[in-house]
Amino acid sequence: MSKEDTRLANLINKEGGGEEEEEEEDEDDYMNMVIAEPTKPKEKETYTQIRMRKEREAEARGRIKPKAEREADEKAAREAALSESMLANPELASKNKGLAMMAKMGFKAGSALGSKNNVGARTEPIGISIKEDRGGIGLDSEKKRKFREEVEREGKRVKAEEGDYRERVRREREEVRLEGQVSAAMRVAERMTGEKEEADAFEAGLDPEETTNSGKKRQISTKPLKQINVLWRGLVRRREEKERDRRMRYDLQQSLSRLPTYEDSNEDDDYKKAMGNGATQYLLVEDLEEEDPELDEFNALDPAVRLERLVEHLRTQFLYCFWCKHTYPDEEMDGCPGLTEEDHD
Repeated sequence: MSKEDTRLANLINKEGGGEEEEEEEDEDDYMNMVIAEPTKPKEKETYTQIRMRKEREAEARGRIKPKAEREADEKAAREAALSESMLANPELASKNKGLAMMAKMGFKAGSALGSKNNVGARTEPIGISIKEDRGGIGLDSEKKRKFREEVEREGKRVKAEEGDYRERVRREREEVRLEGQVSAAMRVAERMTGEKEEADAFEAGLDPEETTNSGKKRQISTKPLKQINVLWRGLVRRREEKERDRRMRYDLQQSLSRLPTYEDSNEDDDYKKAMGNGATQYLLVEDLEEEDPELDEFNALDPAVRLERLVEHLRTQFLYCFWCKHTYPDEEMDGCPGLTEEDHD
């Protein structure tokens, strides 16, 4: 058998064996079959899970600084670079083309530009101001101007309120002081008028000492208020009302079972006295309960005006100076400094 016949026979044998192997592989081996478990569908990650996963991945790759820390580091590096003078650092100066050109023209580090006679010139470049916000150019100056105006306006308002408060307190104190002086001048005018009436009654032969049953001078007057000078009528009215109220309270406290104004014609005087009825007589002013427009108009005046009228009345009628506390012998009133309180300071 030749060599070529032998090679052909081997090829035929190999092809037949391959077909048998393929047929064997096609047969299913149910005993050794492995059944795979079904895979679960992929669950959607939440925001928290994504963030935590990214943090773990970042820690695995290396720590990544947060944005605020990165910005702080960048700002610190920028400030350090801006604060370092290029002229003092030869390495930076050698890399700067502009500085090299200036050095060729005679410029030296630490000296000013221009001629040597330029005394007081700038030896360092103008500093760089980095704008980090989104505001327009000039916004900071406008904010500072508005803030300064607001501070000035608030300061003026506080000073004005403080001045108004002090002025109001001063006016109130001055008004209280003037009211006290008006009351004192009213008492003086009433007293001097009463003394003059008593002197006139004595000259006419009348008894000026009109008294009550107890032998004391009565404290309230039955004279109509409208016959009293309006300058001190308010003082008399207040005193009459106060005395009337006091007597009414006293009689109410003394009475046992009825009002003191109750009158019984069958009761004798002893019984009335025992019951506290009839012991006090009400000597009321005739027009105490009536309105007095003239007095209301006078009280509405400023205390300084009322005091001025009272002082003038005392001087013209009694030759008495309220500020000097002295009665002068004639109308010229020699020795009196003037009509006002300031003249007597």
